[in-house]
Amino acid sequence: MKLKTGIGYDVHKLAEGYSLTLGGVKIESDRGSVGHSDADVAIHAIIDALFGAANLRDIGFNYPDSDMRYKGIDSKLLLTDCAEKIAQKGFKIQNIDCVISLQSPKISSYIPSMQQTIAGILHLDIEDVSIKATTTEHLGFVGRKEGIEAYAVALLLKE
Repeated sequence: MKLKTGIGYDVHKLAEGYSLTLGGVKIESDRGSVGHSDADVAIHAIIDALFGAANLRDIGFNYPDSDMRYKGIDSKLLLTDCAEKIAQKGFKIQNIDCVISLQSPKISSYIPSMQQTIAGILHLDIEDVSIKATTTEHLGFVGRKEGIEAYAVALLLKE
């Protein structure tokens, strides 16, 4: 049996006129994340953590922003593809832990939906998908509401 861990990170600019999707769930907000895809920082960080644990490089390598197939793509589709690549290498996802850092809006009421969405895609029990939210106490680009970031850790098992 082999256990492998991976860490992921993603950041996106926030701006008016864009939608905010986190963990595959649309969030009510006057500012949204800007990116090539739907700019879901939570799912992107999770994908990077999974790819890292499986030694499959990173999200930019697997889904480059220079490829128009990924323009505006729903990140849930990328997570589904990522899970398939992980399984093809013989790994089973054990758990995910993700921290989303944003000053506003408050997202705690959305966390159960995010957990359910991600658990469903990855075929995990909801107890194996941890999502947390934090602020930066008004410090840095997150605190100034200029951007949003997420960190994730994944544990994989290969028998």
